[in-house]
Amino acid sequence: MRVTLLIIAAAFLMATGYGCKSDEPRAETEPDRFPQLARAKDADQRANQVNSDKLELYATVKGPMPTGIAVSKENRVFTNFPRWGDPVEYTVGEIKEGKVVPFPSQELNDPNGDLSKNLFAVQSVVVDERNRLWALDTGSVNFTPPKPNAAKLVAIDLSKNQVVKTIHFKPDVCLPTTYLNDVRFDLNRGKEGMAFITDSSQAGPNGIIVVDLASGDAWRRLNDHPSTKAEPNFAPIVEGEPLMSRIPGQPEAYMKIGSDGIAIGKDKETLFYCPLAGRHLYSVSVDALADRNKSDQDVAGTVKDLGDRGYASDGLETGSDGSIYLTDYEHNAVHVRDATGQTDRVLVADPRMIWPDTLSATGSDGYLYFTANQLNRQKNYHNGKDLRKQPYAIFRFPIEAGGRTATALAR
Repeated sequence: MRVTLLIIAAAFLMATGYGCKSDEPRAETEPDRFPQLARAKDADQRANQVNSDKLELYATVKGPMPTGIAVSKENRVFTNFPRWGDPVEYTVGEIKEGKVVPFPSQELNDPNGDLSKNLFAVQSVVVDERNRLWALDTGSVNFTPPKPNAAKLVAIDLSKNQVVKTIHFKPDVCLPTTYLNDVRFDLNRGKEGMAFITDSSQAGPNGIIVVDLASGDAWRRLNDHPSTKAEPNFAPIVEGEPLMSRIPGQPEAYMKIGSDGIAIGKDKETLFYCPLAGRHLYSVSVDALADRNKSDQDVAGTVKDLGDRGYASDGLETGSDGSIYLTDYEHNAVHVRDATGQTDRVLVADPRMIWPDTLSATGSDGYLYFTANQLNRQKNYHNGKDLRKQPYAIFRFPIEAGGRTATALAR
């Protein structure tokens, strides 16, 4: 069986280019500017494969690159496609029998319809504890200012596949620079619960947006706080190379994407978050975020820097036991931390996991699902050359299989 799995994995790698070097010219590395490069390459070798024999390729996706993933209690699987330059026929889809179909309908995904109602450019999808699918619509194309009335949070009742709530944001909450990235929920606060959204703007203040689901009222927290911003002069090492903006005709630039991944602890008291461009993980009090009477200084006073993890993350997720799962896009891996967010180990690592993006552990089948979309191979990072190789991958990993066999990633 193990030989068969290795043969299948090798065939997938050869067919798709996952884990393989592209024949296209790649940007030169610069050891003097990036002394961490050699250390990162060594770490890549150590973390090359951890529990990869248990990693399953759940589905492949052709067309636009997917970012989000969400799984319902009935193990229905959903994904989404933001507008980052690829043609997007529908921005939210459900995976049925290995194929992605528009969800809840093609009509609701019509970009030429009423953008105050229609799904336009969804960055993430999340299933809440009441088994509703929430779609976070950026209203944006390629990080440009959101189109009028297009930025919104939409709830879809999965028992009827119908929209049951749409929340829009005021101009002082969703700024012209805002890029709504990821969202998590605490349904036990207030009449209907609260949502917490990361603003990962590349050009404006980053922060966390808090939403009262009953009234639709929203407010910004940790606005432009250092913990929500990209780390200065940060260049992650991805596929052995420093990842930087390299657009023809423009100066080479460091990544500036701030607060991105987000997760709420099982006790609903702590919110974990991290900038995309940075290796530090942070936490903040959910009580402080939710209390309108707290000053910004009071909220900032509850922020904790949980340290440099030695890797950068895109998506975060909370497991049923309180564990925090974190993608590691620098080493083709997913990590797991205990409920306090302290102890860190590699859950699964595999060369095929090129830019693990978003995680979902909300199904009842015991799997952790995640997308791997080769984000780092986009043309804006490679002097106008698109190095992505389709199809994109959606993986799943049996959480129990990680157990105590997952090894710590040495740093």
